[in-house]
Amino acid sequence: MSTLLKSPDVAGRAVARPAAPRRKKSPRKTIEIIAFVGPALLVYVGFVLLPVVLAAYYSLYKWNGLGPLDEFIGVDNYVRALSDPVFIGAMGHNLFFVIASLLVQGPIAIAVALLLNRAMKGRSIFRVIIFVPYVLSEVISAVAWRLILQPHGPFDAVFEAIGLGDLRQLWLADLNVVIWTLLAVVSWKYVGFAIILFLAGLQGVPDELTEAAQIDGASWWQVQRYITIPLLGPTIRIWAFLSIIGSLQLFDMVWVMTGGGPANASSTMATYMIQFGFQRSQLGFGSAIAVILFVISFTFALIYQRFVLSRDTEGALTRGVG
Repeated sequence: MSTLLKSPDVAGRAVARPAAPRRKKSPRKTIEIIAFVGPALLVYVGFVLLPVVLAAYYSLYKWNGLGPLDEFIGVDNYVRALSDPVFIGAMGHNLFFVIASLLVQGPIAIAVALLLNRAMKGRSIFRVIIFVPYVLSEVISAVAWRLILQPHGPFDAVFEAIGLGDLRQLWLADLNVVIWTLLAVVSWKYVGFAIILFLAGLQGVPDELTEAAQIDGASWWQVQRYITIPLLGPTIRIWAFLSIIGSLQLFDMVWVMTGGGPANASSTMATYMIQFGFQRSQLGFGSAIAVILFVISFTFALIYQRFVLSRDTEGALTRGVG
């Protein structure tokens, strides 16, 4: 049955007119959607959703990964993890990387991006050099830094050459130094990505605004503070989201360089999971750690999307009419 809409005629009187019928989706359109979306959906279900469900199921058992699942223990694995001081310390290390990465990488990346956004000779070369650490494999970078930072290695040799031999440390073996050493290496590895991301965001800042501010007498710093950086807000928020998620899931650099040691001084939730899940063949307990890590990351993602990223998507989506 068609719907009647009232609309004014030439004389201004309301006249009932039939609404335009909605177009039905053709079978060909439906087949095209299934053909394009289906493979991606199968991959997502098979490699994302199914492992999460299986990990949640395995976490309810005491299981070594080989025998049958016949020893149901409920939430004992979760209670064990959340009452283990080593795991609580690993969570604290992840939190340290989250906060420190934001405070260290963010200001450095913004400052370098602002400098490289200005006209200067060799700007493209500097951009490539800065981005090189990010494109290197995490394992290769970690092995290289492990060799550089070994006792009496190249890093210590540089200190001796410039007369600062007294500042040498056991960079990867000192309980009080190792976490800061890892922070420096991780920042070196990923700050290039933040710089390139901010440089891309700076391309969206209109030149007319900065020129108008300069005409009004604003200094370069005032232009950056009141115009450029506020307009860079959406890019900063996206980078912060990626940085926090990466810090929560930090594994490869730490695992290759220290293995979570010495004495768990650099352990993260991911290294703790591997230690118990695979090295000690406690896959049920390791699955519980994986679920805890997933819940923390997923909860943060939802909260961040709801209260931070939502301001960037408001008005960007439109509703279909008809």
